[in-house]
Order: sequence, then C-alpha cells, then structure tokens
Amino acid sequence: MLSDYIASHSTPPDEYLHRLYRATHLHLLRPRMTTGPVQGQLLRMLMQMVQPRTVVEIGTFSGYAALAMASGMPAEGVVHTFEVNDEQEPFTRPWLEGAPYAAKVKMWIGNVFELLPPMELQIDVAYIDANKREYLDYYDLLMPYMHPGSLLLADNTLWDGHVTDPAYDHDAQTVAIRQFNDRIAADPRVEQVILPLRDGLSLLRVVEEE
Repeated sequence: MLSDYIASHSTPPDEYLHRLYRATHLHLLRPRMTTGPVQGQLLRMLMQMVQPRTVVEIGTFSGYAALAMASGMPAEGVVHTFEVNDEQEPFTRPWLEGAPYAAKVKMWIGNVFELLPPMELQIDVAYIDANKREYLDYYDLLMPYMHPGSLLLADNTLWDGHVTDPAYDHDAQTVAIRQFNDRIAADPRVEQVILPLRDGLSLLRVVEEE
C-alpha cells in the first residue's frame, strides 16, 4: 500500500513515541484518532523549523501529537494541550509526564473556551484535532492570540473525502468541516494549504496585515 511505502521512507518515531503508539492501539477504543508516525514526524519537523516557544493543542487524546511536537521544540518551548474528556486523563497524563521531553508539555483538562483566555498566551503554533463541529469556534478562539508568522494546523479537514461527497450534505460533522475550510480559504489574515496526508491536514500561516 502507498501508506506503507510512505511510512517506510519517512524517519520513524523515537522509541518512546513508538511505545505510546502501540499502547494507544492496545488500550484505547478508537486508536485511529491518534496522530500516526508519519504525521507525527511532520509535526516534529515543523517545530524544528519554526522553533516555537508556545504551542496550543486542542484535543490531546493519547498525547502522541503533543509529544511529537515537544520533541522538536527548543528547551524553553511549551505545548499547552487541552482535553475536554476527563476520562482520557488516566491513560494520557502518565505518558506525558514520563516522556523524555515532559518538561515541554502541560496538560489541561476541561473546556478550552474557558481555560485558554485567562492564560493570555501569545501563540506561535496551534494544532486543532478535537470536536469537528466546533472547528470554526476553535479558530475564532485562537486567532486573537496569534501573530504574523504563527502557524495553525487543523487535522481531518478532508474527512474521509466526505467534504466533496453530496451524500454527506446533511452530516453535521461534514458540514462543519466544509464551513471551516470555506472560511479559512476566504480569510485574508491567513494563507493556507490542505495537505492530503491521512485524513487531510490544513496548514495555515498568519500573514502581515496590509
């Protein structure tokens, strides 16, 4: 398969991320939700290139993406990862705290719309991978804290190809993803590209105001 070929020709994850990926598939009900090794390597390389001090992730799940990003960040960098499902914490927090780069990750349990604003962060990179129906709300939440040159990544923006399939015109998640894609495509504050990686990964860059 093409996906296997891509994986075999991409830098593999480190030993810790490999163990986390296996544990996710062994112990969690929906392991497909986790960021895979190829996308994790992309996140790591982006962090190595951008060298962000502050990353905000919405949707922690098993912690793979947060740790992949942390592994490529400078020593003073921090990933603030937000997870609304408190039942996820007993699995995820030990993996975050046991990582070689644990000092670069802070996990917050609760509603990001309530938790993020009081923190008054200046966000260098944001990563959205949570409730698809709320993607536009997450976007509106994050943009005031970002600056020219900031990156925003949004996962699952092709949604198994449903975004172009009329059969899903009344599916709430598909409609929400389409609305998100349409909004950012028309937003002059950002430039963007959808990468056909796994289920679609949108990469946005905040541009200078004219």
